[in-house]
Amino acid sequence: MSDFLIVECAVRQLHARYVDALWRKDPESFAELFAEDAEWKVAGMQLRGRAEIKAEFAKFMRHIDRTFMIFGTPIVEIVEGVVSSRTYVTENNKFVSGRTASTIGIYYERFVEEGNRWRFKWRHWNLWYIGPPDFSAPLYQCKEFGPPPGMPGPDDPTTVRKDFLFASSDGTSSASP
Repeated sequence: MSDFLIVECAVRQLHARYVDALWRKDPESFAELFAEDAEWKVAGMQLRGRAEIKAEFAKFMRHIDRTFMIFGTPIVEIVEGVVSSRTYVTENNKFVSGRTASTIGIYYERFVEEGNRWRFKWRHWNLWYIGPPDFSAPLYQCKEFGPPPGMPGPDDPTTVRKDFLFASSDGTSSASP
């Protein structure tokens, strides 16, 4: 049991550092949370390696004034030495355009200890909702993966937000990440 408690604490601390780096919009700190050869599946993209994750995070943040992310309690599983979790997440977003939105989604994750720190090895983000905080916008239809430790397969897609646009400082719009 003590190994499980140590692992769960490490996952929670990693999530807390993620929230901190996201709030501060810090690409370097954000990238350090991922293993050197990590994979991050988000917004229809499959990012590989810390350098690519860092570059894409910096691009995402150009549209964001601030994001406050709240991680629920991770449902941690240790199966044959592999640590994974399913974590329900909410966000409060303020975009550079002044627009705001709340999101609800699920992170499916695998972790690895690298360089004396726990890091994300693999992450898959399923966005279920983006819109007003009153939950009045429609939900996205996402695939369910059964109870934990059920996880997405390598070919399962992530949610792509095509109906929610950022307004840029030059007045043009682009799809959100």
